[in-house]
Amino acid sequence: MYPNRALGSGFRQGSRRAHALRRGLATTSERDVAEARKYCLNQLRRGDYEAYLVRHFIPRSAQDAYDALRTLNLELARLPETVSNPAIGRFRMQFWRDTVTSTFAGHPPREPISILLHSAVTSLAARAGSGSASSVKFWLLRLIDTREKHMENKPFPSLAALEDYAENTYATLMYMTLAMMPLRSVHMDHLASHIGKACGIVATLRGIPVLAGPSQPVQGPLGSSVGNTRSPALLLPLDIMTECGLKEEDVFRRGPHAEGLQDAVFRVATRANDHLITAREMLKNMQLGGGPGHHYEHQGEPEHAYSNTPHSPEGTQGDIQRGFGVLLEAVAAGDYLQRLEGVNFDPFKVRSSWKLPWGLWKALRRHEI
Repeated sequence: MYPNRALGSGFRQGSRRAHALRRGLATTSERDVAEARKYCLNQLRRGDYEAYLVRHFIPRSAQDAYDALRTLNLELARLPETVSNPAIGRFRMQFWRDTVTSTFAGHPPREPISILLHSAVTSLAARAGSGSASSVKFWLLRLIDTREKHMENKPFPSLAALEDYAENTYATLMYMTLAMMPLRSVHMDHLASHIGKACGIVATLRGIPVLAGPSQPVQGPLGSSVGNTRSPALLLPLDIMTECGLKEEDVFRRGPHAEGLQDAVFRVATRANDHLITAREMLKNMQLGGGPGHHYEHQGEPEHAYSNTPHSPEGTQGDIQRGFGVLLEAVAAGDYLQRLEGVNFDPFKVRSSWKLPWGLWKALRRHEI
């Protein structure tokens, strides 16, 4: 339905509508939204299966938004692999910024992600008012900016820099999902921050076997190779690599046999696990009627402004009940870390998990992450 993001024949119905489509101002139909939803689900099923599983536990009011946002995240993450040079990648990033601006202005381009996102934003406005999605636009542009900043796959200078990246990507995706329900809660955002940081760190560890190997050649129009999309890359924090005596070139040459690799991966994985442990302790405390136990570092920022009304234990537990499906991202991250530990922190040996669907269902039933 969407070959090369071009206008599909299913969208061309009549000369008047075709003219409107060229101007980018046509009203999307239920069929358009259904086709866009199908496209996004197919992308997630093939490219981010964990998100595809988690989306089934997201509240129905935010499922379309979740599907669109996760598919966009997948598209942005793939850009370094699908463009032949950074300049083209930057053009694509600007395309997505323009697309977001047009979508939130009520004129989504004829592109499946923007069509589904616009449908979700329109639904949110009908339920919660016209200004309810303003924070989502802010966070979405921040996600794109962060992805562009790291598009060249350079190592993170420090573990703290990796955490900042995770906050501005995976935690931000969780903030947007909560906002699209809508659920604005300092405690839920606080949980999302820790879980999102763990997810971002896990994503970096997952990428080691892919990025450290040779890239696939880019094919020209006649089938000939026109070069590779990128050079091998290792995104582990430089401060951890230095402490463990790990060298990038050694990983590129020797792969899992590089001296210091498993030590460095262990150090980074431990930080991800620390965030999950913190989130679990916070969740348990709040379920028992207590507080999170420590201050939320982002509280008071413009997009993390909340009502001055004190949060009652009953209100907090109600928020957790409503938004618990969003917190299941922690289960997927924890599942990967367990498998990584099982192979002595060799990311090249980690295999896919057949237990994750069961783990997600069990976590939801027990309200544990």
